[in-house]
Amino acid sequence: MISLTLDAILNSLGSVGKFVLLVVAGVALLEAYVYLLVFRRPRNVVGQVVNLILELVIAAGLVYLLYQALVAAKGSLPPANVVALGAVVAIVAMVVIYFLSEPKAAHRGLVWILLTPALLGISFLIIYPFLFELKLAFTDASMGTIKNINLTPFSWSDASLAKGINNLQTLFTGTVAHDATFGQVLVRTILWTVINVVFHVSGGMGLALLLNRPMKTWVKGLYRTLLVFPWAIPQTIVCMSLRNEFNFLYGFFNVMLRRVNEVLPFVGPVSWLQNPFWAFVAVCISNIWLGIPFMMVIILGGLQSISREYYEAAEMDGAGAWRQFRNVTLPLLQPVITPSVILGTVWTFNNINVIWLITQGGPQEKTDILVTSLYKAAFQFYRYGFSAMFAFVIFGILLLWALFYLRVSGSTKSLYE
Repeated sequence: MISLTLDAILNSLGSVGKFVLLVVAGVALLEAYVYLLVFRRPRNVVGQVVNLILELVIAAGLVYLLYQALVAAKGSLPPANVVALGAVVAIVAMVVIYFLSEPKAAHRGLVWILLTPALLGISFLIIYPFLFELKLAFTDASMGTIKNINLTPFSWSDASLAKGINNLQTLFTGTVAHDATFGQVLVRTILWTVINVVFHVSGGMGLALLLNRPMKTWVKGLYRTLLVFPWAIPQTIVCMSLRNEFNFLYGFFNVMLRRVNEVLPFVGPVSWLQNPFWAFVAVCISNIWLGIPFMMVIILGGLQSISREYYEAAEMDGAGAWRQFRNVTLPLLQPVITPSVILGTVWTFNNINVIWLITQGGPQEKTDILVTSLYKAAFQFYRYGFSAMFAFVIFGILLLWALFYLRVSGSTKSLYE
């Protein structure tokens, strides 16, 4: 058992501090290198040759570090003294380049300087894991075989097209977790997504329209605060609380249903977490309650950006409230609603928190959606290669849906006109 002492805390903070310092120093050196490339030019031919040699030396050092960190089998970095020596050489080389060069105008130079840290972060946090997942999808990696597989994404010696096809075939013909098949879980996921997104958008639209009416400022601020409150609380806390509220014996919903039963005998307590149908209803109710505030905030911002002149012109033409909403509000809200629906669909499709924390996919996997089945396949049944292919199938489904929705809605039409 590890005891939490002051020395242990200080050592951990020291390790974190060293890591942060190294990251900041590395980004600073890279930014300085990009600055020299885009904002400086050699004064003469000698300077061009010297600068070119030094820039190649610096680039070779960066490539070597990346190779050791990402491509090498063990991913071990060179010794600290070698890295420090390389950093000193790079700094000296950049100082020499600076004095052998002169300023030059670069209209997009600032863009490259600002984008460099973001591109570096994307490379390590998105591109590298994506390549790792792609390589894993074409292996038979599992708990028993993972130690014998080279997990470096740039080495495909343990991967093959046959293994990838086998993972894909197993996904569509076998079970994705324990008993449920891919088709069953996909249908449930689509139903889950459609129900939630429809209620999110319609509920958010209704609340936004109510808040957009003329009212006192403090009253509007109070309503906004109360309505955003469910979204502001961490989902983990909300879901764990709701799990208790759906308890058959002492949960709030059944306590109220028992009170109603005294007046209406045909209404009674429900087995929320034991009955598959009511368990699915429970997680839908929870996610709808959590998601409406976000849509309300987005749509309310869109409503407040619509000029009152449009409605005045519609009133002069004799349009009623419904025609104004259909012909003025909805078309002008489309640039706001379209990305909100796409994001809401992706988030709902991949929302593992609500289902996992309330039902864990039960009972009998009847509330599992694709991402919860994927989680079980990876971390309960340890089918790593299969799970990686499963993740790419989910990614493909969402990508195709987003492209289809953008095409049908015509939201990107103005970009090409």
